[in-house]
Amino acid sequence: MSTKTDTEVIIAGKVFTLSGYESEEYLQKVASYINNKVAEYNKVDGFKRQPLDIQNVLLQLNIADDYFKARKQISLKEEELQKKETEIYDLKHDLIAAQMKLESTEKTVKTLQDEANEKEKKIVRLETELGELKK
Repeated sequence: MSTKTDTEVIIAGKVFTLSGYESEEYLQKVASYINNKVAEYNKVDGFKRQPLDIQNVLLQLNIADDYFKARKQISLKEEELQKKETEIYDLKHDLIAAQMKLESTEKTVKTLQDEANEKEKKIVRLETELGELKK
């Protein structure tokens, strides 16, 4: 198990100590995300006029919205990945089947070439015999 990390961060101008098993960089990144959301909403006049508890709820709702949208994106990407993995599996299967068919066809071609060579030899032998009989 990792060691617990304590780090001080500034969120909305106030210093907080965050604790967790993640790295200090990760905890700072989380704080930065929250600060960006606060700054984004503080640019909206209607937001600043709301009571602090309403502001906090709006921020929480926005963060939850980001979370659910991210989860949906992940789900869509996972489905897309699964489809691509299935497609790759099918293509590999098709490739193996085509390779097996090619090998079979090559064997058939080899067999037919051998037969053709034997028949040509027989033709030459028969023509030679026929030539000798005509003499």
